[in-house]
Amino acid sequence: MNHRIRLTAPVRDLRPAPPPGSPEWDERAAERERAAYERGRIDGERALSEQLVQQRAELIHLQNGVLASLRQALPGLLAQSEQSLIELALTVARRLVANLPIDAALVQAVVREALAELEHAAAVLVVLHPDDLDLLRRINAPLLLEQVGGEPLRFQASPDVARGGCLLQTSFGVVDATRENKLERLGLLS
Repeated sequence: MNHRIRLTAPVRDLRPAPPPGSPEWDERAAERERAAYERGRIDGERALSEQLVQQRAELIHLQNGVLASLRQALPGLLAQSEQSLIELALTVARRLVANLPIDAALVQAVVREALAELEHAAAVLVVLHPDDLDLLRRINAPLLLEQVGGEPLRFQASPDVARGGCLLQTSFGVVDATRENKLERLGLLS
């Protein structure tokens, strides 16, 4: 069967294909191979570039999530650390105070500090642990002769007051300057 092919334009530059194995055949095959390699390289670079852009977007999303988590966790962590530090400081203070040697200077300082808290007082009764009062009497502490509001301080021993602390009783109320009370106030202030 013969078929006729009708061309709409004259055929120009028509050459027969070179025979396989000829130098021209090998050159055309090498050119097609180079073109295919170049297309593959360009397609690979494009795919790699798209993959890198996608990975960067995922990494940025992950990074933002981590930063947001840290922002949310940081205030709680700071508050928890602050509270732990306060508790540690109070524990250390309690142990230090408990191990302080009690001498006349310490007892006098505690009583003077408590007296400084009084605003208006005439008659003041200073209640001390019996050993602390005895300590002041043995050294003839000047504190024993002091006056407040024109009245001499009165002293009384009581085993209910722990060593190193005192209670001041006035007509207006009581000033609690015991170690326990001071530590408790520190705990409440923190």
